[in-house]
Amino acid sequence: MGTMDEFAQFLIRHCSPTLAGLKTGNLFAYPVDESKDPETFIRLWNKELEEKGIQLRILRKSERKALIYVYRVSRLQNVLQEEKAEQILKKYGYAGMNTEECMQHLSLRCENFSCFPHEIGLFLGYPIHDVEGFIEYGGKNCRMCGCWKVYCEEESAKRTFALYEKCRRIYSRLFLQGKSIRQLTVSL
Repeated sequence: MGTMDEFAQFLIRHCSPTLAGLKTGNLFAYPVDESKDPETFIRLWNKELEEKGIQLRILRKSERKALIYVYRVSRLQNVLQEEKAEQILKKYGYAGMNTEECMQHLSLRCENFSCFPHEIGLFLGYPIHDVEGFIEYGGKNCRMCGCWKVYCEEESAKRTFALYEKCRRIYSRLFLQGKSIRQLTVSL
């Protein structure tokens, strides 16, 4: 049976950089069956982490899994207000830069799209030039692949990938030592 503790383990494993304030957002697939109700977990964790500036949202749900997006509201708002991001998002039908409207549109695109919408990298905090490169080349011809496909500034990306991995290791260790998600989540 799915438990809050099991869900917390998914948060630590997949979302530590966001919880630590290093990243705009993370995604993870959570298994769904009769014993697991991700909507309940989402409501409870949103209540728990709201004051820390974190939101959780289901972007897509099937009979077997839910795609869950965990994000820093203020960081996402900043990304969505960048001129380059606005230009990219308008190409995909995002009408306004209101965060909630963008989230609703992203959810629709995830539901109606056979693979991830290319602009999702903006919501995850990937560098705009790498999101543009991914879109332009259809995910091919990248210079490096790690947390995302890198099209320029490889050294910076390598440092960021290493930082995210270090964060995951530290957060996993602290969680196993008894620190709660709330204690590990940085307020920004």
